[in-house]
Amino acid sequence: MRIARVDAWWVRIPIEESRQHRSDFGQITTFDSAIVRVEAEGGIVGWGEGKNAAGSAGSYAGLVHLINREFGPAIVGRDAREPGVIWEYLYNGVRHRTAAEAGHAMPQLARRGHALAAISAIDMALWDILGKHLGAPVWRLLGGRKADRLPAYASGGWADVNGIGEQLASYVEKGGFKAVKMRVGAMDGAPHISAARVRAARKALGPDIGIMVDAHGTFTVGDAKRFAAMTSDCDIAWFEEPVIADDKRGMAEVRAACSIPIAAGESETTRFSFRELAVLRAVDIFQPDLGFCGGISEGWKIAGLASAFNLRLAPHLWAGAPCFFAGLHLCAASPASFIIEYSLGANPMIHDLVEENIDVKDGMIAVPDAPGLGFTVSEDYVRKHAVD
Repeated sequence: MRIARVDAWWVRIPIEESRQHRSDFGQITTFDSAIVRVEAEGGIVGWGEGKNAAGSAGSYAGLVHLINREFGPAIVGRDAREPGVIWEYLYNGVRHRTAAEAGHAMPQLARRGHALAAISAIDMALWDILGKHLGAPVWRLLGGRKADRLPAYASGGWADVNGIGEQLASYVEKGGFKAVKMRVGAMDGAPHISAARVRAARKALGPDIGIMVDAHGTFTVGDAKRFAAMTSDCDIAWFEEPVIADDKRGMAEVRAACSIPIAAGESETTRFSFRELAVLRAVDIFQPDLGFCGGISEGWKIAGLASAFNLRLAPHLWAGAPCFFAGLHLCAASPASFIIEYSLGANPMIHDLVEENIDVKDGMIAVPDAPGLGFTVSEDYVRKHAVD
């Protein structure tokens, strides 16, 4: 079970014009990600995904180069059944032995950003290999699953005040979802415009459908407070990333000033950043992105922090199939999880990259029973859309 080779590709999938949307990230014309294939000597293959942006578009040349030329070669020959040990090895770098002996992390400089995304992708693939080797789904390796289906919310919501109600209602009708998420913030230009869109959404959906709002970190602290005050009677389920992730104290100030639960974490890496969010009482809901925060190994530690601080877990799953399925397994096993993000925008990286269909019924998503992460990647599709 030694690692034989590691390959990464920048996969860029065009989105047909009729399904494109515009947000504060601009017009989204492609879905991009770093897709990683790890092969063990026995022939078992695991798949992972690394992300260098919370959105679906971006350049992945640097991340793919890092995986193929540095992190991949560094783990060839190591035991593929030890994702946790390999995680610490990659994170601590040349000080990994010293860190292991001392019993605490000693990461090299620059072990953030691209480095954590690379570790995330490799870690995900190693858990996939471990599950396949043992003939068990990853959720079983994490201690078991609490349900065979998990509640999900439909994630999208870019339409203007005149169309947002119809757009979100179509999500509810399409999958029987009991909750939906819409985007607010800089894409609207001013807090009162975002607030008007939320009011229109609530009027269209009625009182029984949950509404989450996501500002992508684009409000100032003052404008976030104003928006929260303007929508205080709209029963918002959570206010996601009201301010930039770098301003954790500002996020705590927003949380203290309003009654809406605060969700954040898609821009955070490692358990250490999430510890700060918890200690500062900045959030109610952790949202790690497993393609960026450190993969399943680190995601499991973050889930443990959520439980220890009596917070909840709802991973950021606007992603490709490897990251999405990894989130399903994590949530199935974590006592802190309570809902799954399911993108209703154009997402070929979930639906076309793999052979399996995601089973969504009455707003619930089935947790895979197959060994590993439970999906089969179309390697021809990966190579077809790989950026040279």
